[in-house]
Amino acid sequence: MRRNAAPKPAIEPERVAAVMLSWHSLEVVSLNKVQTLWAGYGDIYELIARDQDETRAELYPLILKYIAPPQAHLDSMDEGHLRKLMSYEVEQYFYSSVAPLLEDETPVADCVATTREASGKPGAELLGGITATIISDLRPLFPIAGEKRSELNVKQVFAALDWLSSFHRTTRKLVPDTLEEFLLPPLKEAERRTRGTSPGKTLWLNGGYTYLATRRKEYASLAEGDSEWSSLLTKPTTPGGQSISELVANFLTPRGREYETLIHGDVKSENLFTTVSGDKVAFYDFQYVGLGLGACDLAKLFTCSVPLRLLMDGGYIPNELLMGEGEKELLKYYHSRLVSDFKDSRGRTQIYEWDVFVRHWETALVDWLRFQASWGFWGNTKWLKARVRSILRDQQWKDWLQENQRST
Repeated sequence: MRRNAAPKPAIEPERVAAVMLSWHSLEVVSLNKVQTLWAGYGDIYELIARDQDETRAELYPLILKYIAPPQAHLDSMDEGHLRKLMSYEVEQYFYSSVAPLLEDETPVADCVATTREASGKPGAELLGGITATIISDLRPLFPIAGEKRSELNVKQVFAALDWLSSFHRTTRKLVPDTLEEFLLPPLKEAERRTRGTSPGKTLWLNGGYTYLATRRKEYASLAEGDSEWSSLLTKPTTPGGQSISELVANFLTPRGREYETLIHGDVKSENLFTTVSGDKVAFYDFQYVGLGLGACDLAKLFTCSVPLRLLMDGGYIPNELLMGEGEKELLKYYHSRLVSDFKDSRGRTQIYEWDVFVRHWETALVDWLRFQASWGFWGNTKWLKARVRSILRDQQWKDWLQENQRST
């Protein structure tokens, strides 16, 4: 990653869309901005295209994701800046190279064009400094938006579990035996690139954006605080030893285990569309796709987008809470579909027993709460806190966690 980035490119989104569409003999009919990306790194546009051959009247509804980082951040080498820049590379690679390999029951947008593959194509010289992706618009088939921080209904929840179990099961077959080509955490990846080495796969080694290796500043703030979670999550479990958060992070770090898949990395209602009936969903926003445990995707979904009534009976949440029947039903539903045809890239069946999955689920909840405690709570937080208090008091879970640490 260069320390002195070029000035913000002058080429406008309309011209970017025109150049990229020309590679497929398409032209722009209309372009309308619908969203500004986080921290002003770019915009998302509705794009209508048509064939350059005027005898064909068909219109194509598309989406343009146009990335041009704000001037104020261009010289920054901070972790958040690097994370954003690399995440857009990841998303491009996902749409162009991974999405076409997914099963029909895992619908995602089709990739039309990306600047990643611009080299040698007409107008490519105009696109320097731009990261742009054109994909199909999901809304003609999935017209109902999940909306920001909203609860899904019952049918939509089970449809989301269908999608996730299919995504995790399918992508297990795509995980190679060696993990060297995946992106390291942002600062380490930037270091690697300064040495002239760059991975080929361009997916995160550790999926998601909340894992401890990239959240040390937030973790330090949590440790310095005096909240309940400062004590429970950041204090060493033994004199001079690691904290629960560090033990959890060590366990969750991908290392090529049989139950590791690709995970979406940012599963929430805001990142999906559903059919009118709600029986099928399609996820989008694949900036944080990488290796991990499917339970980590579920932890965010359950906390942020699943109605509380589906997780537990009654409205009262005690200080500590064991797994309820509703939570168990949802997890069983996901797990049964995940393991129905769970194979690796060589066609070998992967064994993923229910009891092991539950331990992973509990560990994912602890990790997700650690992030929320250091960043800010939202969603079913009383339920999450009560579940994690119960898990942290479970000596059998603690013993299991210690026994399953990777030596460093």
